[in-house]
This record gives sequence, C-alpha cells and structure tokens, in this order.
Amino acid sequence: MRLFCGFLRFFQTARRLRCGALLAAWALLAATAAQGHEFWLVPVHNPAVVGETVQVQVRVGEFFQGESLGFSAAQSVALRLDTPTGRRDLLPMLAASGPLQALSLQVRSPGTSVLSFDSQPHQIVLSAERFHAYLHDEGVDFIKTQRVAAGTAQQPGRERYRRFVKTLIRVQAPEPSAPGVAAPELPVASAVTPAAAALGEPFSRVVGQRLELVPALDPTGMSPGQDLTVKLLFDGQGLAGALLKAWHRQRGQLVSVRTTTGADGSATLSLPYAGQWMVSAVHMAAAVGAKNIDWDSFWASLSFVIAEPAKVN
Repeated sequence: MRLFCGFLRFFQTARRLRCGALLAAWALLAATAAQGHEFWLVPVHNPAVVGETVQVQVRVGEFFQGESLGFSAAQSVALRLDTPTGRRDLLPMLAASGPLQALSLQVRSPGTSVLSFDSQPHQIVLSAERFHAYLHDEGVDFIKTQRVAAGTAQQPGRERYRRFVKTLIRVQAPEPSAPGVAAPELPVASAVTPAAAALGEPFSRVVGQRLELVPALDPTGMSPGQDLTVKLLFDGQGLAGALLKAWHRQRGQLVSVRTTTGADGSATLSLPYAGQWMVSAVHMAAAVGAKNIDWDSFWASLSFVIAEPAKVN
C-alpha cells in the first residue's frame, strides 16, 4: 500500500510539473508573441501511412525556428481534425489527457487531413516605438496611420492577440505486402459521408477560423518550384492588401517569400524547395468594447511539407 501511494504521489507530482512547465511556456509566449514571433504547428513528414501514429508539436519563435509550447485545454478555443471522412473535435481528448508536449494522432484515412488550432486571447503592451516597428514588419502600417490621425501615436500599443494555425497531413495507403507476408492490421476508417463529400477536399475547406489561410490546391502534392495560390479570409471574407510570408529552411539557411493579397484575398507564392514550409499572415483591427485594450490582432499560419521529387533510376 505504501508503495502504491508512493507511485501515486510521484504521478501527481510529475503531472503538476508537466502542467507547470507548459503554463510557463505559454506565459513566455504572452510576453513575446506580439513582437513579431511566429506560431505554427510543426508539419509531419510527407507522406504518413494509414495506421501510423504521427506526433504534432506547436512552436513559437522567429525565422521558422522556435521552442515547443505543448497543448493545453486552458489555452485552446478549438482543436479539430478535418479528414476526408469528416471532422473530429479533439478538445475533449485534450481536456481528458491534461497538458501535452505533443499531440499523438493515428491517421486512419488516405488523403490529406487538416489539423487546426485556435488559441485563447492574450494581452500585451508595447512602447510606441516597438509597436510601430512590429506593425511595419507585419504589413499593418495602416494601424500606425490611424494612431497618428487620432493623436495617440506616442502612446503605448495595448493589444489583444489570438492565434489561428493549421497544418496539412498527407496520408497514403500502405504498400502491398510481399508474397507470404501477412498484411498489417489497419484501423477501420469511417466511410465518406455525403456531408463530408459536399465539403470538398479537407485542404480547401474553410474550417471557420477568424483569420484563415486556405490553399487553392494541396501543397503536400506539389513539386518544388511550383506556384501555390492561397486565399486569406477574415471572418469568412477575402482580406485584400495583407502581407503573406512563406518560410522555409534550406540547409540551415532561411528562405522567405513575400507577397500581398489581391482584391479577393488571394495571392500566389512560388516555393522553390522541398521540405517544411509555413505561410503566415497578420491582421489587426480596433478593439470594440474592451477595457485597457486598443487593438485586436489575429495571426494565421498554414504549415505543410513538400515531398522530395521521386528519384529516377
């Protein structure tokens, strides 16, 4: 009995430490994220195989390098997985398991699925100089123009920000087994319902984020050097004039591609290399009915892996 109680206390202590570490990481995010730090779901390898369990991490950092934050129900507004067969709400799983350093997902259906996450809001106050520099970096200089017109340009920037991130997971059926070798037991995939079929391919579905990046084609099936058209939506409507950034690391060196959305919120990016990519965007608007907050900002990202070209023998 004493041994059992000792294990129980050890488990409870370990869980408290894990929870404390993740909350500390989110506190660090609250102190730094609105200073130009990106936030993304780390894309998994391309392709995964039906029946495989993939690990997804959430990171914050700069220049497509960062620290793992982990997942916490307390910091999450939505966590969903859109597959060819429908949608799974993952928040109950997160609430039941407690804070997680990484999310484990068994992929059950071939095709491309979308994991999306919406964060709780956080607040930050920056000096006028730092606030204006960050506005310029993220392509939202119109906020500085509004501050100048209102006579508040020298006041600190008081901001509330939210994150809306997505990653694409490409899944393929396993290779046929060799003669005489038993095929692995695979999870039973749900049938594609008429409702799911009506929504179209998961990569192009609008999942309902306040600020959302929606690709016109499946980037996990692209070849290096191919163009990718992405549409940026704010509250379901195309957002014109927004800065889009595409991030990649090639042999340790940062590759960054920038463009601006057109009248319908769409923009085209040329992505020259295979490997992990993230597309990001920021939008900001005046806060309404909020005490001690002047601005609401919305941060979106979309991550994926472009596969290496097949080798020709």
